[in-house]
Amino acid sequence: MNAPTNAADSAIPFAVPTSRWDDSAASSMSPAELLLYRSNLLGSDLTVTNFGGGNTSAKIMETDPLTGEKVEVLWVKGSGGDIGSMKLDGFATLYQDKLLSLEDHYGGEQDDDKMVGYLPHCTFNLNGRAASIDTPLHSLLPFAHVDHVHPDAIIALAASSGGEQATREIWGGKIGWLGWKRPGYTLGVQLRDYVKANPGLEGVMLAGHGIICWADTAKSCYEHTVRLIADAASHLNAKLEGKPAFGGRKVAPNPDRAAIAADLMPRLRGFMTGARAKLGHFSDDAEALEFVGSVDFDRLAALGTSCPDHFLRTKIAPLTLDPARLQDDAYLAENIEDYRKLYGAYYDRCKRANSPAMRDSNPVVVLVPGVGRFTFATDKTTARLAGEFYGNAINVMRGSEAIGDYIALDEQEAFDIEYWLLEEAKLQRMPSPKPLVGKIALVTGGAGGIGAATAARLLADGACVMLADRDADAVENVRAGFAKQFGKDVVRASVVDVTDEAQVQSAFDACAREFGGLDILVANAGIASSAPIEETTVALWRKNYDVLAEGYFLTARAAFPLMKRMKDQGGASIVFIGSKNGVAAATNASAYASAKAAANHLARCLALEGAPSGIRVNVVNPDAVIKGSKIWDGDWRKERAGAHGIDSGRELEEHYRQRSMLKRDVLPSDIAEAVYFLASDMSAKSTGNMINVDAGNAQAFTR
Repeated sequence: MNAPTNAADSAIPFAVPTSRWDDSAASSMSPAELLLYRSNLLGSDLTVTNFGGGNTSAKIMETDPLTGEKVEVLWVKGSGGDIGSMKLDGFATLYQDKLLSLEDHYGGEQDDDKMVGYLPHCTFNLNGRAASIDTPLHSLLPFAHVDHVHPDAIIALAASSGGEQATREIWGGKIGWLGWKRPGYTLGVQLRDYVKANPGLEGVMLAGHGIICWADTAKSCYEHTVRLIADAASHLNAKLEGKPAFGGRKVAPNPDRAAIAADLMPRLRGFMTGARAKLGHFSDDAEALEFVGSVDFDRLAALGTSCPDHFLRTKIAPLTLDPARLQDDAYLAENIEDYRKLYGAYYDRCKRANSPAMRDSNPVVVLVPGVGRFTFATDKTTARLAGEFYGNAINVMRGSEAIGDYIALDEQEAFDIEYWLLEEAKLQRMPSPKPLVGKIALVTGGAGGIGAATAARLLADGACVMLADRDADAVENVRAGFAKQFGKDVVRASVVDVTDEAQVQSAFDACAREFGGLDILVANAGIASSAPIEETTVALWRKNYDVLAEGYFLTARAAFPLMKRMKDQGGASIVFIGSKNGVAAATNASAYASAKAAANHLARCLALEGAPSGIRVNVVNPDAVIKGSKIWDGDWRKERAGAHGIDSGRELEEHYRQRSMLKRDVLPSDIAEAVYFLASDMSAKSTGNMINVDAGNAQAFTR
């Protein structure tokens, strides 16, 4: 590592939010719509709150469907929602008078979990949205509009030894301070009593947790929240100005960190054994690089996170690695195993008599000086969010250290939140993951008919997919469509010509860097040509072999090192898209058909070579996939029609339909179903096989 330097660069400043309220947009809204508008404004501004964090409420007069009388109803963000993207159905609605009467059932802190069970009995108008654990913070305060948010600048105060003093300096007593208390009914009672004993308060800092504030209208509550965050950010920026964060720089950002990440992630993923394979997310943003390269990195990283929202996503502490030893597999495996043991010891120290069984003990966050931040989870979105939450934690540490000492969440408190029975019940209610969640696929020719259909089939069952195609516009259009359909986290695109060794490797490196490795390769990129042998030029012959034989070889060769990492986690699967013509001879197609035959035999050779590493290799042989095919839109259609002496229009499609034994069209989606079977665990004991999807062709029967 480099020696500490006297870095002149200032610490990264906190963003200072400003009001985005639009009176013209809000003028015709109902009280509930104003609450939603306010909530969406707050949640969509990452300087105000992070994904899924914070909650908002309004007490609104509604007509009771039973009595026809006007009653006060608490509208509050429901459990598990995100205020930035939620709709009106994301709010729980509860009778305010019933919520207040719940205190008759409260006997002290030991009743916190019991009190949550009473919330459904207060539901207004049969609303099925579950109320969150923070509902008492809103119901017990006597204010019409309440916001509770967790922005980085606020938590930096809440998680610092100097936070209470800074709160007094910034707001001069208008914002109170409550010591740490786990979310629940007891915190709600303490907050209400504190506010009642201190009239004139405009909000309260909740140590280690965030800020809660209130106002008489939706607009004034929103602007009050934004103003408080801006005050905190400005105060911290003044403290940080002209000073390097975290004691200054110790390790400079590595200019090759993207390549390092592509190499490291599959190896880390391979060592993180468990019920399901992990998906990875890499970030080398300025905040991550500033933190991991700092003098105070080791000290602060060991402390873990502070805010419960951060902790639930990132575990008790990150795993840190020495950048000088990243090529040492034994070192990586040992460190991951040591982390699992440390996590097990933490569980044993802190568990209660009724604690749920220990969950996955692999690290979620991995930090490398000079390289950046890696996060792993069973799905890509969760991995990305974990990284973003740890990014929030880095910001919190920077601000906390500017005014005092950063204070992490107490170990026992952290455990009690992580293994909270209510949290466990929420996890148990989650639907079972789709079969391919945790799997990573790369599909060549991903912008074509078969490639896009195959990618869609894999995405539909939970896989992450890297689309690879040489047509930049086409592959981006397909990616954008899938991003809307399946979510932007799970699909990426790479422009690659499969005959170019460097481009192929670049695509696989991108897949490793974006998702963490590779489990499924669908080698589909292809061309087609038709010509009598005496008219087949050397250039045409080589073009077929370059794409259909060498292209499959290059992609398979790039896949093998990544796939070998998954031997102990169910292995991996390669599927070649072959052709009926690779098995059965075709008139005027010697270059195409023989190249396809070469690819088919390559698959059999790779099945032998890959088996000891758990890599299965199989082939799907289509025939006459005309609809949706880019190949059949070009010269191939005319050439094949000419070879059969028929018209290239509808007559050609009818020819192939009637030629088949089943008299049916073969569609891209049919090929995709066969690929899915071979890529999934449904065929876990099959390798070296060919599946014909040709509506039946006796000449192509495999022997």
